[in-house]
Amino acid sequence: MNVFDLLMGEDFDLIIEKGDFKVGESTNQHQKLLLLMNKGEIKQFPTIGVGLNGFLLDDADTNELRRAIQEEFEADGMEIRRLSISEETNIEIDAIYRQIGGGR
Repeated sequence: MNVFDLLMGEDFDLIIEKGDFKVGESTNQHQKLLLLMNKGEIKQFPTIGVGLNGFLLDDADTNELRRAIQEEFEADGMEIRRLSISEETNIEIDAIYRQIGGGR
């Protein structure tokens, strides 16, 4: 299922084209935000976020990181088809939004 939302650039500022906000397919953007956000960063949804930086700085167990990613993505309505985390902490995720239900 395609998800459309306001699009952001690499600096997380909203993209404006021709004087208006740019809207487009945003699944990758949602995934990136879920990975980077810490719990409590969004006041309306204080339990959202993997907090990837904390995992990397704490040199946490790869299994803990994998579990956190799975929990957050599934709670957001995504189905993870493939998730791999290398020893160098390279993360590859293939996840899509489910057709019916899910999401917060």
